[in-house]
Amino acid sequence: MFRIKCLICKSQELVSVIDLGMHPFADTFINKERVGDSEPVYPLICNLCNKCGHVQLKYITDPNDRYSKYDYSYTSSNSSFSRMHWDKFCNEVSSNIELSKDALVVDVGSNDGFLGSKFIERGNKFIGIDASPYMARLAEKRSVKTIVGLLNTEIVNKVNSDFGHAKLVISNNVFNHADFPVEFIQYVSLLLSTDGTFVFEVPYWFIEFEEGNFDKIYHEHINYFTIKSLKKILELSGMVISSVEVIDYHGGSLRVYAKKNNSGSFDNSNNIKNMIDKETASGIFNSKSYITFMNNISKNRNLFLKKIYSIKTKGLPLVAVGAAAKGNTFLNYYNLDHTVIDYVTDVSKYKIGKYTALTRIPIVSDDIFSKFDEVYALVLTGNISGNLKKILHQINPRIKFISP
Repeated sequence: MFRIKCLICKSQELVSVIDLGMHPFADTFINKERVGDSEPVYPLICNLCNKCGHVQLKYITDPNDRYSKYDYSYTSSNSSFSRMHWDKFCNEVSSNIELSKDALVVDVGSNDGFLGSKFIERGNKFIGIDASPYMARLAEKRSVKTIVGLLNTEIVNKVNSDFGHAKLVISNNVFNHADFPVEFIQYVSLLLSTDGTFVFEVPYWFIEFEEGNFDKIYHEHINYFTIKSLKKILELSGMVISSVEVIDYHGGSLRVYAKKNNSGSFDNSNNIKNMIDKETASGIFNSKSYITFMNNISKNRNLFLKKIYSIKTKGLPLVAVGAAAKGNTFLNYYNLDHTVIDYVTDVSKYKIGKYTALTRIPIVSDDIFSKFDEVYALVLTGNISGNLKKILHQINPRIKFISP
Protein backbone atom coordinates (compact mmCIF):
# COMPACT_ATOMS: atom_id res chain seq x y z
CA MET A 1 0.00 0.00 0.00
CA PHE A 2 1.33 3.41 -0.99
CA ARG A 3 1.45 6.44 1.30
CA ILE A 4 -0.70 9.25 -0.11
CA LYS A 5 -0.28 11.92 2.61
CA CYS A 6 2.87 13.51 3.97
CA LEU A 7 3.78 12.18 7.41
CA ILE A 8 4.36 15.72 8.68
CA CYS A 9 2.05 18.23 7.01
CA LYS A 10 -0.55 15.73 5.65
CA SER A 11 -0.30 17.26 2.18
CA GLN A 12 -0.97 15.03 -0.82
CA GLU A 13 1.67 16.89 -2.84
CA LEU A 14 4.03 13.90 -2.84
CA VAL A 15 6.37 13.13 -5.72
CA SER A 16 8.53 10.02 -6.10
CA VAL A 17 12.19 11.06 -6.30
CA ILE A 18 14.23 7.91 -5.55
CA ASP A 19 13.46 4.38 -6.79
CA LEU A 20 15.81 1.54 -5.79
CA GLY A 21 13.60 -1.31 -6.97
CA MET A 22 12.28 -4.21 -4.88
CA HIS A 23 13.93 -4.86 -1.51
CA PRO A 24 13.46 -7.05 1.58
CA PHE A 25 13.75 -5.68 5.10
CA ALA A 26 17.39 -4.62 5.28
CA ASP A 27 17.95 -5.46 8.95
CA THR A 28 16.96 -9.06 8.29
CA PHE A 29 19.52 -11.86 8.37
CA ILE A 30 18.34 -15.38 7.64
CA ASN A 31 19.24 -18.39 9.79
CA LYS A 32 19.96 -21.81 8.30
CA GLU A 33 16.53 -23.18 9.13
CA ARG A 34 14.82 -20.51 7.02
CA VAL A 35 17.36 -20.12 4.24
CA GLY A 36 15.05 -21.92 1.80
CA ASP A 37 12.11 -19.65 2.53
CA SER A 38 11.38 -16.48 0.57
CA GLU A 39 11.08 -13.31 2.63
CA PRO A 40 8.73 -10.51 1.53
CA VAL A 41 10.01 -7.77 -0.76
CA TYR A 42 8.51 -4.34 -1.33
CA PRO A 43 9.14 -1.31 -3.58
CA LEU A 44 11.89 0.86 -2.05
CA ILE A 45 10.81 4.30 -3.20
CA CYS A 46 11.22 7.70 -1.53
CA ASN A 47 8.70 10.49 -1.85
CA LEU A 48 9.41 14.19 -1.43
CA CYS A 49 6.65 16.42 -0.08
CA ASN A 50 6.52 19.46 -2.32
CA LYS A 51 4.80 21.44 0.43
CA CYS A 52 7.07 20.93 3.48
CA GLY A 53 10.12 19.22 1.92
CA HIS A 54 10.05 16.04 4.01
CA VAL A 55 11.51 12.89 2.41
CA GLN A 56 9.73 9.66 3.37
CA LEU A 57 9.15 6.14 2.10
CA LYS A 58 6.32 5.70 -0.37
CA TYR A 59 5.43 2.09 0.48
CA ILE A 60 3.87 1.25 3.85
CA THR A 61 5.11 -1.89 5.61
CA ASP A 62 3.93 -3.51 8.85
CA PRO A 63 6.22 -2.55 11.78
CA ASN A 64 5.58 -5.90 13.47
CA ASP A 65 6.96 -7.62 10.38
CA ARG A 66 9.97 -5.31 10.34
CA TYR A 67 11.06 -6.15 13.89
CA SER A 68 9.43 -9.44 14.85
CA LYS A 69 9.16 -11.60 11.72
CA TYR A 70 12.88 -12.42 12.03
CA ASP A 71 15.22 -12.02 15.00
CA TYR A 72 16.40 -8.40 14.80
CA SER A 73 20.21 -8.56 14.49
CA TYR A 74 21.53 -5.02 14.99
CA THR A 75 23.02 -4.50 18.45
CA SER A 76 24.16 -1.11 19.73
CA SER A 77 27.17 -2.72 21.43
CA ASN A 78 28.29 -4.52 18.27
CA SER A 79 31.73 -2.86 18.01
CA SER A 80 34.26 -1.05 20.18
CA PHE A 81 33.53 2.11 18.17
CA SER A 82 29.81 1.86 19.02
CA ARG A 83 30.48 1.17 22.69
CA MET A 84 32.79 4.19 22.89
CA HIS A 85 30.13 6.33 21.23
CA TRP A 86 27.43 5.36 23.73
CA ASP A 87 29.77 5.75 26.69
CA LYS A 88 30.50 9.28 25.49
CA PHE A 89 26.81 9.92 24.79
CA CYS A 90 25.84 9.04 28.36
CA ASN A 91 28.51 11.28 29.86
CA GLU A 92 27.97 14.25 27.55
CA VAL A 93 24.17 14.29 27.70
CA SER A 94 24.13 13.82 31.48
CA SER A 95 26.53 16.74 31.87
CA ASN A 96 24.80 19.02 29.36
CA ILE A 97 21.37 18.75 30.97
CA GLU A 98 22.75 18.43 34.53
CA LEU A 99 21.01 15.09 35.01
CA SER A 100 20.79 14.16 38.67
CA LYS A 101 21.96 10.66 39.45
CA ASP A 102 18.60 9.48 40.72
CA ALA A 103 16.56 10.89 37.80
CA LEU A 104 14.44 8.69 35.56
CA VAL A 105 15.72 8.00 32.03
CA VAL A 106 13.49 6.39 29.39
CA ASP A 107 15.02 4.99 26.20
CA VAL A 108 12.67 4.51 23.25
CA GLY A 109 14.31 1.90 21.04
CA SER A 110 16.62 0.66 23.77
CA ASN A 111 18.03 -2.23 21.69
CA ASP A 112 20.28 -4.61 23.63
CA GLY A 113 20.39 -2.35 26.70
CA PHE A 114 24.04 -1.33 26.45
CA LEU A 115 23.33 2.40 26.72
CA GLY A 116 20.79 1.76 29.46
CA SER A 117 23.42 -0.07 31.47
CA LYS A 118 25.60 3.05 31.35
CA PHE A 119 22.86 5.20 32.89
CA ILE A 120 22.16 2.53 35.51
CA GLU A 121 25.87 2.49 36.40
CA ARG A 122 25.73 6.21 37.18
CA GLY A 123 22.73 5.66 39.47
CA ASN A 124 19.80 6.60 37.25
CA LYS A 125 16.45 4.87 37.25
CA PHE A 126 16.05 3.46 33.75
CA ILE A 127 13.38 1.84 31.62
CA GLY A 128 13.78 0.74 28.02
CA ILE A 129 11.13 0.38 25.33
CA ASP A 130 11.86 -1.72 22.24
CA ALA A 131 9.82 -3.31 19.47
CA SER A 132 12.03 -6.41 19.20
CA PRO A 133 11.37 -9.24 21.69
CA TYR A 134 14.83 -10.62 20.87
CA MET A 135 16.58 -7.34 21.77
CA ALA A 136 14.55 -7.13 24.98
CA ARG A 137 15.81 -10.59 26.00
CA LEU A 138 19.40 -9.46 25.39
CA ALA A 139 18.78 -6.33 27.48
CA GLU A 140 17.36 -8.37 30.34
CA LYS A 141 20.68 -10.25 30.50
CA ARG A 142 22.23 -6.87 31.38
CA SER A 143 19.53 -6.35 34.01
CA VAL A 144 18.03 -3.56 31.89
CA LYS A 145 14.25 -3.65 32.28
CA THR A 146 12.58 -3.39 28.88
CA ILE A 147 8.96 -3.01 27.79
CA VAL A 148 8.37 -4.77 24.46
CA GLY A 149 6.28 -2.85 21.95
CA LEU A 150 5.98 0.22 19.78
CA LEU A 151 5.58 3.51 21.63
CA ASN A 152 1.86 4.11 22.17
CA THR A 153 -0.67 5.41 24.70
CA GLU A 154 -0.73 2.15 26.67
CA ILE A 155 3.05 2.10 27.12
CA VAL A 156 3.20 5.81 27.99
CA ASN A 157 0.53 5.35 30.65
CA LYS A 158 2.32 2.29 32.06
CA VAL A 159 5.66 4.12 32.33
CA ASN A 160 4.09 7.23 33.89
CA SER A 161 2.08 5.13 36.35
CA ASP A 162 4.88 2.77 37.38
CA PHE A 163 7.88 5.10 37.28
CA GLY A 164 6.69 8.70 37.02
CA HIS A 165 7.70 11.29 34.41
CA ALA A 166 11.20 11.23 32.94
CA LYS A 167 13.81 13.92 33.30
CA LEU A 168 15.42 12.53 30.14
CA VAL A 169 13.96 10.62 27.20
CA ILE A 170 16.43 9.32 24.63
CA SER A 171 15.83 7.69 21.25
CA ASN A 172 18.80 6.99 19.03
CA ASN A 173 18.49 5.95 15.39
CA VAL A 174 14.87 5.12 16.11
CA PHE A 175 12.83 8.25 15.37
CA ASN A 176 13.53 7.78 11.65
CA HIS A 177 11.82 4.35 11.98
CA ALA A 178 8.54 5.91 13.16
CA ASP A 179 5.48 5.35 10.96
CA PHE A 180 3.82 8.35 12.63
CA PRO A 181 6.59 10.82 13.56
CA VAL A 182 4.33 13.60 14.88
CA GLU A 183 2.48 11.20 17.16
CA PHE A 184 5.84 9.72 18.23
CA ILE A 185 6.97 13.12 19.53
CA GLN A 186 3.62 13.66 21.23
CA TYR A 187 4.09 10.40 23.14
CA VAL A 188 7.62 11.49 24.10
CA SER A 189 6.23 14.77 25.41
CA LEU A 190 3.81 12.85 27.61
CA LEU A 191 6.70 10.83 29.05
CA LEU A 192 8.69 13.96 29.94
CA SER A 193 8.50 16.01 33.11
CA THR A 194 7.77 19.72 32.59
CA ASP A 195 11.48 20.58 32.55
CA GLY A 196 12.56 17.29 30.95
CA THR A 197 14.71 16.96 27.84
CA PHE A 198 14.35 14.77 24.78
CA VAL A 199 17.69 13.85 23.19
CA PHE A 200 17.83 11.84 19.99
CA GLU A 201 20.17 10.97 17.15
CA VAL A 202 19.09 10.39 13.57
CA PRO A 203 20.93 10.02 10.26
CA TYR A 204 21.22 13.45 8.61
CA TRP A 205 19.66 13.24 5.15
CA PHE A 206 21.42 16.44 4.05
CA ILE A 207 24.81 14.68 4.31
CA GLU A 208 23.56 11.61 2.43
CA PHE A 209 22.05 13.80 -0.29
CA GLU A 210 25.19 15.93 -0.66
CA GLU A 211 27.45 12.86 -0.88
CA GLY A 212 25.12 10.92 -3.20
CA ASN A 213 24.64 8.06 -0.75
CA PHE A 214 21.65 5.75 -1.01
CA ASP A 215 22.52 2.81 1.25
CA LYS A 216 20.82 4.18 4.38
CA ILE A 217 17.53 4.01 2.49
CA TYR A 218 15.65 0.89 3.54
CA HIS A 219 12.19 -0.17 4.69
CA GLU A 220 13.02 0.21 8.39
CA HIS A 221 13.89 3.87 7.77
CA ILE A 222 10.56 5.57 7.10
CA ASN A 223 11.80 9.16 7.45
CA TYR A 224 14.87 11.00 6.10
CA PHE A 225 15.29 14.02 8.33
CA THR A 226 16.61 17.51 7.80
CA ILE A 227 16.72 20.34 10.33
CA LYS A 228 13.74 21.84 8.52
CA SER A 229 11.59 18.74 8.91
CA LEU A 230 12.63 18.13 12.53
CA LYS A 231 11.85 21.72 13.50
CA LYS A 232 8.37 21.39 11.96
CA ILE A 233 7.59 18.03 13.62
CA LEU A 234 8.64 19.25 17.06
CA GLU A 235 6.60 22.44 16.70
CA LEU A 236 3.51 20.42 15.78
CA SER A 237 4.01 18.44 18.98
CA GLY A 238 4.48 21.41 21.30
CA MET A 239 8.24 21.08 21.51
CA VAL A 240 11.23 23.13 20.35
CA ILE A 241 14.85 22.40 19.49
CA SER A 242 17.03 23.71 22.31
CA SER A 243 20.30 22.74 20.60
CA VAL A 244 21.53 20.62 17.71
CA GLU A 245 24.88 19.35 16.50
CA VAL A 246 26.23 17.28 13.63
CA ILE A 247 28.17 14.23 14.81
CA ASP A 248 30.21 11.68 12.86
CA TYR A 249 28.35 8.56 14.01
CA HIS A 250 26.98 6.38 11.18
CA GLY A 251 28.76 8.58 8.65
CA GLY A 252 26.98 11.76 9.72
CA SER A 253 24.09 12.16 12.14
CA LEU A 254 22.23 14.84 14.05
CA ARG A 255 22.09 14.95 17.82
CA VAL A 256 19.09 17.01 18.82
CA TYR A 257 18.11 18.34 22.24
CA ALA A 258 14.43 19.27 22.51
CA LYS A 259 12.29 20.71 25.28
CA LYS A 260 8.64 21.48 25.83
CA ASN A 261 7.59 24.92 24.58
CA ASN A 262 6.67 26.10 28.06
CA SER A 263 9.99 25.11 29.66
CA GLY A 264 11.90 28.30 28.81
CA SER A 265 13.43 30.28 25.95
CA PHE A 266 16.28 29.05 23.76
CA ASP A 267 18.70 31.26 21.85
CA ASN A 268 19.24 28.97 18.87
CA SER A 269 17.18 30.58 16.11
CA ASN A 270 20.16 31.90 14.11
CA ASN A 271 21.98 28.57 14.14
CA ILE A 272 18.87 26.67 13.04
CA LYS A 273 18.06 29.25 10.36
CA ASN A 274 21.58 29.01 8.96
CA MET A 275 21.37 25.22 8.81
CA ILE A 276 17.99 25.32 7.04
CA ASP A 277 19.28 27.95 4.58
CA LYS A 278 22.19 25.65 3.77
CA GLU A 279 19.82 22.73 3.23
CA THR A 280 17.60 24.79 0.93
CA ALA A 281 20.53 26.05 -1.14
CA SER A 282 21.63 22.46 -1.80
CA GLY A 283 18.40 21.69 -3.67
CA ILE A 284 17.37 19.00 -1.21
CA PHE A 285 13.76 20.24 -1.17
CA ASN A 286 13.54 20.46 -4.99
CA SER A 287 12.35 17.33 -6.78
CA LYS A 288 14.41 18.18 -9.87
CA SER A 289 17.63 17.77 -7.86
CA TYR A 290 16.86 14.08 -7.42
CA ILE A 291 17.03 13.44 -11.16
CA THR A 292 20.77 14.08 -10.92
CA PHE A 293 20.93 12.05 -7.69
CA MET A 294 19.37 8.99 -9.35
CA ASN A 295 21.43 9.37 -12.54
CA ASN A 296 24.63 9.43 -10.50
CA ILE A 297 23.93 6.35 -8.38
CA SER A 298 22.81 4.43 -11.48
CA LYS A 299 25.96 5.43 -13.36
CA ASN A 300 28.16 4.48 -10.39
CA ARG A 301 26.45 1.10 -10.16
CA ASN A 302 27.02 0.32 -13.83
CA LEU A 303 30.69 1.33 -13.71
CA PHE A 304 31.35 -0.65 -10.53
CA LEU A 305 29.62 -3.78 -11.84
CA LYS A 306 32.02 -3.70 -14.77
CA LYS A 307 34.88 -3.91 -12.24
CA ILE A 308 33.14 -6.66 -10.25
CA TYR A 309 32.58 -8.89 -13.26
CA SER A 310 36.12 -8.33 -14.44
CA ILE A 311 37.28 -9.85 -11.13
CA LYS A 312 34.84 -12.74 -11.36
CA THR A 313 35.81 -13.43 -14.96
CA LYS A 314 39.33 -14.18 -13.68
CA GLY A 315 37.85 -16.74 -11.25
CA LEU A 316 38.94 -14.79 -8.18
CA PRO A 317 37.04 -14.82 -4.87
CA LEU A 318 35.20 -11.70 -3.74
CA VAL A 319 34.38 -11.26 -0.05
CA ALA A 320 32.27 -8.41 1.29
CA VAL A 321 33.07 -6.91 4.70
CA GLY A 322 30.31 -5.85 7.11
CA ALA A 323 26.89 -7.52 7.33
CA ALA A 324 24.90 -4.32 7.87
CA ALA A 325 21.46 -3.10 6.88
CA LYS A 326 23.03 -0.54 4.55
CA GLY A 327 25.05 -3.38 3.05
CA ASN A 328 21.85 -5.24 2.21
CA THR A 329 20.51 -2.16 0.41
CA PHE A 330 23.74 -1.95 -1.56
CA LEU A 331 23.80 -5.64 -2.46
CA ASN A 332 20.19 -5.71 -3.58
CA TYR A 333 20.37 -2.48 -5.60
CA TYR A 334 23.52 -3.76 -7.33
CA ASN A 335 21.99 -7.24 -7.77
CA LEU A 336 24.99 -8.89 -6.12
CA ASP A 337 23.93 -12.23 -4.68
CA HIS A 338 25.73 -15.41 -3.53
CA THR A 339 26.58 -16.31 -7.11
CA VAL A 340 28.82 -13.21 -7.28
CA ILE A 341 29.85 -12.48 -3.67
CA ASP A 342 31.35 -15.56 -2.01
CA TYR A 343 31.00 -14.44 1.63
CA VAL A 344 30.16 -11.49 3.85
CA THR A 345 32.25 -11.15 7.02
CA ASP A 346 31.14 -9.68 10.32
CA VAL A 347 32.22 -9.62 13.98
CA SER A 348 28.74 -9.99 15.45
CA LYS A 349 27.92 -13.38 16.94
CA TYR A 350 24.27 -12.60 16.17
CA LYS A 351 24.99 -12.54 12.42
CA ILE A 352 27.75 -15.10 11.83
CA GLY A 353 26.21 -18.33 10.52
CA LYS A 354 23.27 -16.52 8.94
CA TYR A 355 22.67 -15.30 5.38
CA THR A 356 22.03 -11.88 3.86
CA ALA A 357 18.46 -10.96 3.01
CA LEU A 358 17.33 -12.15 -0.44
CA THR A 359 20.90 -12.35 -1.81
CA ARG A 360 21.63 -15.38 0.46
CA ILE A 361 25.35 -14.72 0.92
CA PRO A 362 26.74 -16.71 3.89
CA ILE A 363 27.98 -14.56 6.81
CA VAL A 364 31.28 -15.69 8.32
CA SER A 365 34.12 -14.31 10.43
CA ASP A 366 37.06 -12.36 9.00
CA ASP A 367 39.17 -15.52 9.25
CA ILE A 368 37.76 -16.59 5.87
CA PHE A 369 40.34 -14.33 4.21
CA SER A 370 43.13 -16.69 5.34
CA LYS A 371 41.81 -19.40 3.02
CA PHE A 372 42.67 -17.56 -0.20
CA ASP A 373 45.97 -16.85 -1.95
CA GLU A 374 44.42 -13.96 -3.88
CA VAL A 375 41.19 -12.31 -2.77
CA TYR A 376 39.26 -9.07 -3.18
CA ALA A 377 37.43 -7.35 -0.33
CA LEU A 378 34.38 -5.16 -0.85
CA VAL A 379 33.62 -3.03 2.21
CA LEU A 380 29.86 -2.61 2.72
CA THR A 381 29.91 -0.31 5.77
CA GLY A 382 31.42 2.81 4.21
CA ASN A 383 35.00 3.89 3.69
CA ILE A 384 37.36 1.40 5.29
CA SER A 385 39.27 2.68 8.30
CA GLY A 386 43.03 2.30 8.45
CA ASN A 387 42.66 0.14 11.54
CA LEU A 388 40.26 -2.32 9.89
CA LYS A 389 42.47 -2.52 6.83
CA LYS A 390 45.44 -3.29 9.09
CA ILE A 391 43.51 -6.03 10.94
CA LEU A 392 42.42 -7.69 7.69
CA HIS A 393 45.91 -7.48 6.22
CA GLN A 394 47.22 -9.28 9.30
CA ILE A 395 44.91 -12.17 8.36
CA ASN A 396 45.93 -12.03 4.69
CA PRO A 397 48.43 -9.41 3.43
CA ARG A 398 47.37 -10.12 -0.17
CA ILE A 399 43.82 -8.76 0.18
CA LYS A 400 42.97 -6.19 -2.48
CA PHE A 401 40.28 -3.67 -1.51
CA ILE A 402 37.67 -2.34 -3.91
CA SER A 403 35.03 0.30 -3.38
CA PRO A 404 32.17 1.73 -5.48
